[in-house]
Amino acid sequence: MGAILLPDLGMEILIPACAVIGIAFSLFQWFLVSKVHVSADKTHHHSSVGGGDDKNGFAESLIEEEEGINDHNVVQKCGEIQSAISEGATSFLFTMYQYVGVFMVAFAILIFVFLGSVEGFSTKNQPCTYDSTKTCKPALATAVFSTVSFLLGAVTSVISGFLGMKIATYANARTTLEARKGVGKAFIVAFRSGAVMGFLLAANGLLVLFITILLFKMYYGEDWEGLFEAITGYGLGGSSMALFGRVGGGIYTKAADVGADLVGKVERNIPEDDPRNPAVIADNVGDNVGDIAGMGSDLFGSYAESSCAALVVASISSFGVNHELTAMLYPLLVSSVGILVCLLTTLFATDFFEVKEVKEIEPALKKQLIISTALMTVGIAIVSWVALPMTFTIFNFGVQKEVQSWQLFLCVGVGLWAGLIIGFVTEYYTSNAYSPVQDVADSCRTGAATNVIFGLALGYKSVIIPIFAIAISIFVSFSFAAMYGIAVAALGMLSTIATGLAIDAYGPISDNAGGIAEMAGMSHRIRERTDALDAAGNTTAAIGKGFAIGSAALVSLALFGAFVSRAAISTVDVLTPKVFIGLLVGAMLPYWFSAMTMKSVGSAALKMVEEVRRQFNTIPGLMEGTAKPDYATCVKISTDASIKEMIPPGALVMLTPLIVGVLFGVETLSGVLAGSLVSGVQIAISASNTGGAWDNAKKYIEAGASEHARTLGPKGSDAHKAAVIGDTVGDPLKDTSGPSLNILIKLMAVESLVFAPFFATHGGLLFKLF
Repeated sequence: MGAILLPDLGMEILIPACAVIGIAFSLFQWFLVSKVHVSADKTHHHSSVGGGDDKNGFAESLIEEEEGINDHNVVQKCGEIQSAISEGATSFLFTMYQYVGVFMVAFAILIFVFLGSVEGFSTKNQPCTYDSTKTCKPALATAVFSTVSFLLGAVTSVISGFLGMKIATYANARTTLEARKGVGKAFIVAFRSGAVMGFLLAANGLLVLFITILLFKMYYGEDWEGLFEAITGYGLGGSSMALFGRVGGGIYTKAADVGADLVGKVERNIPEDDPRNPAVIADNVGDNVGDIAGMGSDLFGSYAESSCAALVVASISSFGVNHELTAMLYPLLVSSVGILVCLLTTLFATDFFEVKEVKEIEPALKKQLIISTALMTVGIAIVSWVALPMTFTIFNFGVQKEVQSWQLFLCVGVGLWAGLIIGFVTEYYTSNAYSPVQDVADSCRTGAATNVIFGLALGYKSVIIPIFAIAISIFVSFSFAAMYGIAVAALGMLSTIATGLAIDAYGPISDNAGGIAEMAGMSHRIRERTDALDAAGNTTAAIGKGFAIGSAALVSLALFGAFVSRAAISTVDVLTPKVFIGLLVGAMLPYWFSAMTMKSVGSAALKMVEEVRRQFNTIPGLMEGTAKPDYATCVKISTDASIKEMIPPGALVMLTPLIVGVLFGVETLSGVLAGSLVSGVQIAISASNTGGAWDNAKKYIEAGASEHARTLGPKGSDAHKAAVIGDTVGDPLKDTSGPSLNILIKLMAVESLVFAPFFATHGGLLFKLF
């Protein structure tokens, strides 16, 4: 077997050390962002901080001063708008967490009752599931510890989302103010703030999981099978919160966005983020609760689940049987090294190279992905060499398969590089630097209908390469290391999560910065700079969604494998009617779910449009800019709509596995999981990319950077109006349905895994009766 080079003690120091370094680094970045002041009492004399030699210091003169605009007023206005956005986002999240908290408690009780009843709540030790010669802790223990880990995962997920939102609302006005000094300065503030969120989340998720495992180990002792089965609750908690965050936040942001665009841009011909538009604050709040808080919880969920899937499979392989703790926690070691790699990568964007002009923004963000992937490949090689025995066995549907350590390295590497490929394909289809988006923009000449047709075609076409990338990585990793290979491939894709999130959070922060610049009445040049940051942010947000969807596919397949093993199904045979009906129903679920979320956005947007129209028609002096609109009513409409509308789609996802498992049993449930995975991935990728392409086609026309773009007209031309309609149709696709679907796929799989013992003993009531 070969000895493991890294001793257990070394591993127990390394993992928390990396997590602490990640947290320290994010606090340091936050400190750097906080040096930009947003209060009017300090005049611009604080610009001597660090003197003229400080690379990211404040030595340049401000444009505002050249143009003779009063500095005080602008800074004060930015501060006011920032606090309005921050208050709106905080109050929405608190309202949402109250509802979600009730659900959390109810679901925790459900987990306890279902899992405790497997052995009739007995406290006696039982023979183990996979090796009946050994005794394991009672099912009641698994019930208690699964419930605890579910609550831990849920709380960590909520905190991840909330912290992300706080950081984003803290950074948005600071990015706007830095844009007065140049695009490079603004880029650094936005990117640093994204990094704060990325590192906090990755380190928190890792640390909480590691501490939980160590604490649970005190009770479970030698029974690792039960220990890691209880840990799967952590992934379930993380993802169930992410579902509500994503759906609720997505409905909130898009109701406001669609309402603001339709009345403001199309009917009234006023620019985006114009302070006269009543829905403008709600729109900017939405960016923070949907794209930041939702995204944070979502990627945390993926990360927790892929770790859990790998640990469950490893606990019944040679690592678990021989009690090799370091090899067992290989998934956590990969993530720890990921934090260090991302830390180094972040310095490339902020310190080693400086962005000086607009055209360097997107390449700088793309370099982040390439550098982190290349460095991570080396990191994985080192971890695999140090933490794994030369040969070991992996549980593969009832038999142990012999695996070499280099094969496991390849599994993680394949996932890592597949993620990069998916990212770049997504970028090709959604960035306005390439022909697909330019073709969509060109189709706006003949109106909105052709724009919609071209956009849909682009989305469907953009599915091809990512699916091949996922398929190849599944084949390679399964051939080498069975289901464990797929779980670590998913982890490989998520190992650079800190950089991925930094790039992702950068988008909404820049978007908000542009909104604040427009509302504070800053000069046209500043708005151009924030728009350039925002256009790059749109593409990176699409890349982030690509990562989330790709990893969701791998994660849910790994969870599916663990579920099949745990529920003691030897094979899933598609030709048996039980399984086939499950497949059909499972493939239908993403459509049902999308229908619910799209309709919710539509009906909430309808209310918003009516309210915005009412204000324009009844408040005298609103269009002239002499009267202030009533922002609070619009914020309230978005909040109420999203809280009310997030419950049905959430219930659909959470209840389906329970109903199918209890009534139809594990075989039908395995069909449902496979069906939802296969159809959900396709819809998710196409929806995100269609929406992203429409958005950037609109920005392409607005920016007028090329000869072709200028022929399509300035803002307000017919082609531009058609582009705005396409963008509005794409909004719920790219920010509500698309990104929520990857949670649907993962969540159903992890929930089935947690409840597998119950379904295996008490499930399939209908087939038992008839």
